[in-house]
Amino acid sequence: MKIVVSDSEGRFVFEEVPAPEPGGGAVLVRVLATSLNPRDLRMARLRAGYRCGMDFVGVVEHAAGRSGPQAGARVAGILPAGAWAELLAVPQSGLALVPDGVELPQAAALPSAGLTALYTLARGGELLGRKVLVTAAAGGVGRVACRLARLAGAQVTASVRSPQKVADLAGVVHTVVGGDPAEAKAHGPFDLILESIGGDSLAAAAKLLAPGGTCVAFGATSGAPTTLDAAELYQNSRTLTGFALFVELNAKPVADGLPRLLRLVADGRLPMPIAQVRSWREANEAAAEMASGAVTGKIVLELD
Repeated sequence: MKIVVSDSEGRFVFEEVPAPEPGGGAVLVRVLATSLNPRDLRMARLRAGYRCGMDFVGVVEHAAGRSGPQAGARVAGILPAGAWAELLAVPQSGLALVPDGVELPQAAALPSAGLTALYTLARGGELLGRKVLVTAAAGGVGRVACRLARLAGAQVTASVRSPQKVADLAGVVHTVVGGDPAEAKAHGPFDLILESIGGDSLAAAAKLLAPGGTCVAFGATSGAPTTLDAAELYQNSRTLTGFALFVELNAKPVADGLPRLLRLVADGRLPMPIAQVRSWREANEAAAEMASGAVTGKIVLELD
């Protein structure tokens, strides 16, 4: 079967490998579509031979038993790596049934962004009537987080670096500010902040926490170090915590959170903006467009 790996120049190439043999309660899934994430580009540049891909949606070819997804069922899931493959052997806990009414591209775009948003928001506890700030709100995780926070009854402020993307969040959040979180000061202090840029952005965001508030750092796309005033944190009982999706999934598996998100998509309450749907044979072209920053929304790759 075919899989996609990175070559020595960080490009995506096909490789032939033996098909997986499911065992130990694993489900054999024929992949129909996957999505392109910034992590795929980053890991491909760092490591030749990296097995690419995280999100996937497909059809069960071989069930693990009578209690889980059966042959022919549509399922979605996420893996730390290697989802760009024709066949996958996945534990039942790593899968969610795709409801009727959810299109394959929507399901393929959801797992990593949706679960990161869902579980980082959970760090804030009850959100009804609380103030939430999301940095990089025009990104894949940020968009989902803003919608989920709004559905939970929070007052949501979005920080967006690209002025042309401000309109994309109209009607989703209460307030949109520029890329510097400090611009959100007039709309705080915030009970929960989701921060994925790091550097000065994280430092500015931490200062906007309400007493007892929590800032969840789940990325550092700026690549810059952060200088924090520890006294501002402990004197106000503020919390700064880190988040890594695949660590979180050890305690909260895909089968717990993803079905909840898919039901919201099916009900029309969580739209997934899809920028492009392309063949997985065009992964390099899609990656170049993503790297240029010109793409708004997720890029889905269909297998053929």
